[in-house]
Amino acid sequence: MSDTVATPQDVFDLVEAVRIGMLVTSREGSPQMRARPMATHVLAEEGAIYFLTDVAGRKDDEVFKNPHVCLAYADPKSERYASISGMATVSNDRAKIRSLWSFFAKAWWDSPDDPAIRLVRVVPGDAEMWKGSGRLATAIKMAAAVVTGSRPDLGENVKVKMA
Repeated sequence: MSDTVATPQDVFDLVEAVRIGMLVTSREGSPQMRARPMATHVLAEEGAIYFLTDVAGRKDDEVFKNPHVCLAYADPKSERYASISGMATVSNDRAKIRSLWSFFAKAWWDSPDDPAIRLVRVVPGDAEMWKGSGRLATAIKMAAAVVTGSRPDLGENVKVKMA
């Protein structure tokens, strides 16, 4: 990522590196948003991000009622962050569930054939990425800003059109 250019692949690369993202949905009839951590499956060739979820959860109901979602990813060690806005769908695509099945999914379900598993597919529309300057550099820039009364430049920020 540079100061002015980032690609959808840069966004997908960060998402793959972080692996756990916050899926944000809205509740019907309420301005309140719900965020929950979810294990991510990136299929960049499809331009999509997938999550396995349970039919007993509320995510599928919330997506059915309002498919506009936000995904948030943070890698504090490398000071890289992303926020992705997109459209979500919920399906019972057994072939895709099997293809995304992993050892870690077994913590939630016995097998990919468990009838309670659902698939949330998010097609990103827009994303925004941030890259920090590093902890020491950030601390120095913050101190300099306090002394000089200026605003600190804390890193790079770029918007990415995903579709």
